[in-house]
Amino acid sequence: MTVMNECHASRRRPGRRRLISTAAVTATTLLGLTALTACSSMTAADGKNAGNGKNGKLDVVASFYPLEYLAQEIGGDHVSVSDLTEPGQEPHDLEVSAKQRTDIEKADVALYLKNLQPSVDEAISQSGAKTKIDAASLTSMEKHGDEVGGHAPEHDHTHGEHEGDDPHIWQDPVRFAEVAKGVGKAFEKADPGHAAAYEKNTAALVKKLGDLDTEYREGLRNTKSKVFITTHAAFGYLAERYGLTEEAINGLDPESEPSAARVKDLQKLAKADGVTTVFYETLVSDKTAKTLANDAHLRTDVLDPIEGITAKSKGRDYIQVMESNLKALRKALGAK
Repeated sequence: MTVMNECHASRRRPGRRRLISTAAVTATTLLGLTALTACSSMTAADGKNAGNGKNGKLDVVASFYPLEYLAQEIGGDHVSVSDLTEPGQEPHDLEVSAKQRTDIEKADVALYLKNLQPSVDEAISQSGAKTKIDAASLTSMEKHGDEVGGHAPEHDHTHGEHEGDDPHIWQDPVRFAEVAKGVGKAFEKADPGHAAAYEKNTAALVKKLGDLDTEYREGLRNTKSKVFITTHAAFGYLAERYGLTEEAINGLDPESEPSAARVKDLQKLAKADGVTTVFYETLVSDKTAKTLANDAHLRTDVLDPIEGITAKSKGRDYIQVMESNLKALRKALGAK
């Protein structure tokens, strides 16, 4: 079964300020799962050969940590998972090595998220990996501004010139659960002998993500402020899901530099909206965040986009770091 780029499910692209419709997400997911089936080219004989990878397990190559987490949770003991992005490495900057290209070529499954890592997109599209799963095809995508933020009705900002599909879907537990369901179905088709285990593990993961969504929904329901400032525009989906407004110093590219006008606007916004904290992340320099915070007399704190787990991460896995992020947001927003 191969999910090729040309077989992507239809994606809903509403305006960024529209509240997310559960029905729309469900419908999109059904389309994604239909695409998984319709675009499948694996024969029954191929299925019998699945799982002949490392130690007789399904050999999965994941492009970066959130997808590695999904693969491990869903695959359990029946998969061998490797990550193209090393811990501590900024995933946007990854250049696929010759060895990694060989690993992708030999893999039973290549799991990636289109438009996050161009080098990975190119390597996987050219590879002969038996099963290719684009996580972006398994849920709806939104367009978020590249430099100018604003994800809720309170701020009528315009988009930046380099607007595009925001790839940070794992920041929304609901969307991430939809991706998990699609990955689970793909694993079942790639390795039918362990389909029951993949189905069971997927259901358990979807429940954990549902519980996480409930924690966020309840934890952020009653706050003094709804606006938060980050260095990197990685939290647009989270902001939409829970009725918040993300204002990013940089755009979707964490290494981009903000304009002087943008910094001045953020200083005014922080005062007007009662912002207390400028968030930065562990994998990128905190210099810009601290400069803005000092000039505007604000605090700084970590809001982790969970693009990788390191010794600096406030948690051992995706769920734990998401819970740490929730605590940081509750404190910054004045949760009651």
